[in-house]
Amino acid sequence: MEKSYYYFNILFIIILTSFFLTINSKTLNPEKPCKRLVLYYHDILFNVTNSANATSANVSNPLNNVLGDFNFGMLVVFDDPITRDQNLMSTSVARAQGFYLYNMKSKYNAWFAYTLVFNSSEYCGTLNIMGADIIEQKTRDLSIVGGTGDFFMARGVVTFSTDAVEGLGYFRLKMDIKLYECY
Repeated sequence: MEKSYYYFNILFIIILTSFFLTINSKTLNPEKPCKRLVLYYHDILFNVTNSANATSANVSNPLNNVLGDFNFGMLVVFDDPITRDQNLMSTSVARAQGFYLYNMKSKYNAWFAYTLVFNSSEYCGTLNIMGADIIEQKTRDLSIVGGTGDFFMARGVVTFSTDAVEGLGYFRLKMDIKLYECY
């Protein structure tokens, strides 16, 4: 009798735990993020003559492209302005601080790891973003892996699309930021 009472209690605890987990679980809906922002990322690569305006610098690149024609091995560190519109001269709402590196020998492909540091009166805090930027694709998704302040513990996706390219010195990305976990 005592053994059946023991099994009954175990079964009851399992059922009760399952019930509470089901009630408290969140269902993520890709069509309904809890917060959405569309921002523009501006990158001005240092080229020896633009030190006053450069927001990024190549810190590692093999000499004479000995590793191929796709910048393989090139590491760029950046502190880029983020604006609400496409105008580089607009008020910055955040800074993108981090790095990207070119990691394919057969085509242009970059891997990003950076923090969006919000400095506007609307938002205060950070979003941490990382992932592959397969440049030849029209849109690319990178992971939002955390945040602080107004974005505490946020998780989601940022979709990159190339908005403008001016030679090797400047590019602008449209960032469609969708947060699916907001606290």
